[in-house]
Formats: sequence, C-alpha cells, structure tokens
Amino acid sequence: MARKRKNREFHAIPVIDAGAKGKSIAKAPDGKVIFIDNAVPGDVVDIRTTRKKKSFYEGTAINFHEYSNKRTEPRCIHFGVCGGCKWQFMDYQHQLHYKEKEVINNLKRLGGIELPPVNPIVGSKEIYYYRNKMEFTFSDSRWLTMEEIQSGQDIENRNALGFHIPGMWDKILDIEECHLQGGPSNAIRNSIKDFAIENDIPFYNAREKEGVLRTLMIRTASTGELMVLIQFFKDTPLKRVQLLDYLATTFPEITSLLYVINAKGNDTIYDQEVICYKGRDHIFEEMEGLQFKINAKSFYQTNSAQAHELYKITRDFADLKGDELVYDLYTGTGTIAQFVASKAKKVIGVEAVPEAIADARENALRNNIDNTEFFVGDMRKVFSRDFIDQHGHPDVIITDPPREGMHKDVVAQIIGILPKRIVYVSCNSATQARDLGLLDPYYKVSRVQPVDMFPQTFHVENVVCLEKR
Repeated sequence: MARKRKNREFHAIPVIDAGAKGKSIAKAPDGKVIFIDNAVPGDVVDIRTTRKKKSFYEGTAINFHEYSNKRTEPRCIHFGVCGGCKWQFMDYQHQLHYKEKEVINNLKRLGGIELPPVNPIVGSKEIYYYRNKMEFTFSDSRWLTMEEIQSGQDIENRNALGFHIPGMWDKILDIEECHLQGGPSNAIRNSIKDFAIENDIPFYNAREKEGVLRTLMIRTASTGELMVLIQFFKDTPLKRVQLLDYLATTFPEITSLLYVINAKGNDTIYDQEVICYKGRDHIFEEMEGLQFKINAKSFYQTNSAQAHELYKITRDFADLKGDELVYDLYTGTGTIAQFVASKAKKVIGVEAVPEAIADARENALRNNIDNTEFFVGDMRKVFSRDFIDQHGHPDVIITDPPREGMHKDVVAQIIGILPKRIVYVSCNSATQARDLGLLDPYYKVSRVQPVDMFPQTFHVENVVCLEKR
C-alpha cells in the first residue's frame, strides 16, 4: 500500500507577488513556486503545503513573522471563511496594482502580442456596497465555526441564510452583515431569516431535498428601485403568503416582490415561472438618460457605477463618427448597443439568450432608439457569412463574450470579414489574450484599459481596441 505523501513546511518565506485567482506567490527553497491563499505580498510566513505538483506547490500560511505594509484591516466579520472578498485584507491601491499587472502579464505572456502603453486601471469610487445584485441560500444545517465545534455545546439553531462555503455545494455560511450591497439589503435578509425561524418556516436541506425556503435574490438600482425574489422548494400557501405579506408591510420600498416554486434538483430560476406577488415584475436601471428594464432573469452588470465607466471607455475606443455599421456581439440585453447607438448609423446586436434579446428590443423601444436590431442564436452559427451578406459588412465590431472568450469559429469569422476596428471587452484577460493572439496577424492593439468592477476581489475587466493592420 502506497504511503500518503506528508505535507511539507517551509519557514520564514517572503511572499513576493500576487497571481491569478487571488493567490499570493512565494518561492520554496527548492526553487518551486508556492501559491498561497491567505497571505499578502510583503508578508513573511511559515507555509504548510496542501498540494504538490511537478513545478509548484499550493499551501497555506500557518504563522506570520512579518506583516506586509500592503495589508489593511478587513471590514467584514466573515472574512477568511466566506469566499466572496478574498482580497479584503489588501489595501485597495495595491489591489489595483496587482489587477493591472495581471492584465498586462496575460496579454504579453499568453497572447504573445506587442502592446502600447497600458492606461492606468480605472478604480471604483465605491469599494464597498457596490453590487446591485446578491443571491443568498437557505440551509437548515449551517456551517459551524471551529470555535462552535470545539465548544462541545449542542447547537439547536442550525438555520442559515448566506453564502456557500467555497468548494462545498451543501455548506452555507450564515451571514450577519455583508458589505457588498447597500440599501436595505442586510436588513431584508436578516428580517426574512428571523421571521422564518420565529414562524417555523423550514429552511432547505440540500442533501435530503427537504424544506421550504430555498434562495433569496435582492436587486437594487441606481434609480432607488428594489427587487426581492424568494425561491421556495415547495409551496405551502399559508406560510408563503405569511412571509410575503410580512415583507411587503415591513419594507414598503420594495418595488418588485416576486417568488418562484422550484422543486427540481438545482436552484437556477432561468427555466422556472417567476410570479409577481406585489408591485411590478421588473425594476428600472438608468444610465445617461437611457432606461433599462430588469426582470428577475435579466443580465445586467452588477456594479452599476463602474458599468457606466466601462461603457464610456467602450464607446470612446469605438471612435464612432456617425456613419458606421456596428456589430455588438454577445449583446446581452443590449446595454452597450444602445449606449453607442447615438454615435452610429446602425447597431446590430447578437445574443444566444432569447429572454435577453426580448429585453433588448423592449428597452430600445422605451428609449426611442430606432437604429438598433437584435438577433438571437448561437453566436458561431448566427454570425455567419449569410448573416453579414443580409445585414451589411460591419465597420466596427464590439465584442463582450463570457469568461471562456470567443469561440474559435467566431474569431475566424471576424478574420474573414476584417472590420476596420474591434473593441474587445473582457472579464477574463487570459481568454482575451488567447483571442488577441489569433487576431494578431491582422490587427494591432492600439489601446488597453483595465477597469476594476469588483473591489475586494481578484476579478478585473479589460477593454482593448484593435486596429486593422
């Protein structure tokens, strides 16, 4: 029987950098890189490895000899257990530095492309309370802290309303206060939890597939409007009405009070009927006088203020003079398409999600925009030579794909038609770099602008302008 390899320990190791996915970086005495999940560049730490690969280790700092001057005190009492804000212990200016550095490294190393001087990253004015959408999960068997376990006490109330423990689909951390969403978000969540406990409304058990209360979604808007959606695993009408009436009375500012009855295996609502209990079935977001209708299933950038900055950069990079045909690929609900429409002759948006295209068309009508058209379908199938022959050769392409980047067939189609300019918006500079490498023989990168949409996390957006060679 093979012996299990013992984890190693390294002592007084300087943490020298921050890398992908929020990991900090150190060097072991044998020269291998160590990726650490709980340290800041500048710390000097003892490390216990948790995983060994051919060229690197993964590990955890178990003792701190020196603390980095890049550190700051985390605001959240749940930091270190909740996986939502992994960089909350790093001063915001240093967060920005490492995000910008990651973008540049990815474009150069993975894309292998020549870059112009990269514009300094656009930081967020609000580094807390910036999210307009939060989703929480109910559980009747909440995650216990180490102190609770070691106390030996019998804990009667195991109900939780909060976030999944990273990597554990059925373990929920009960959240007392979250610093990501402003307004009445914390009060609504805590009131729902307390009311449900007091009135014996069962919380969901993911393993046994039992209980009533399943998930909670809260959406806010810069207009002041507020959406609350509760997902029930099964319908108990008296309990459901009791809870929803309590919410409507206690929080009269709720614009849209919704619920879903979902008895299937997963808790996604996109294939479920959303029922409006009180108010409208939607709220409105606003940007530069444009209104965007948002329902429970709509995609909208989750940092409204930074979305405005991102779209302004995109419009600036597109450099439209008024006579261009623009294609907006992966258009979502058409926010970018409508944002640039006043500067273009016509904008054509393409998106795979039918509900998003329906929202885009409705929003265009509401905003009196008559020079946009929206089409639904798989991008690599819809965005074809026949489509281009029918709708016109684009002068400019704006593309904002999901994290996995553009499909190679979409890149090939862009190369086949060679618009004079491409503006590539990305939430993953690694896949963006891959695509830029494919486009490099035909396009040069003329401008690069990282944008921080998610303070306290390692995520970063990036906008690149490509000009035809």
